Amino acid sequence: MIGKKLEDGRVHAVGRRKTSVARVYMGRGKGEWQINDRPLSDYFPRGAYQAILEKPFRATDTLGEYDVVVNVRGGGLTGQAGAIQLGVARALLVEDEDRRLALRREGLLTRDPRRVERKKYGQPKARKRFQFSKR
Repeated sequence: MIGKKLEDGRVHAVGRRKTSVARVYMGRGKGEWQINDRPLSDYFPRGAYQAILEKPFRATDTLGEYDVVVNVRGGGLTGQAGAIQLGVARALLVEDEDRRLALRREGLLTRDPRRVERKKYGQPKARKRFQFSKR
């Protein structure tokens, strides 16, 4: 199950990326965004992040048709933007199953599995090594 319809007509879906988790609530509206009780332009002032969030709507030609309310926790801005993007794509899919092909073609339904690799003992970072000294 990727999401569900709520009694009030809205759709709920969850998106994840890195360590971020976004709970997306979407319903018919005028295209207004609210992320953690703040408007989109306030939470993501950079246009690059806003473009990431709008990508599922552009792929399905539904830009401006839905109001989106998001609760997002964990990670940084890039991880949060990716989590919201996946949540919105899943919510659009719950709303109308016919959008699956368009979303799949853009790669918006695939959860990005990449995570930060853990630091190993005896090393300065995950893969970096201290300089080798023969003598």
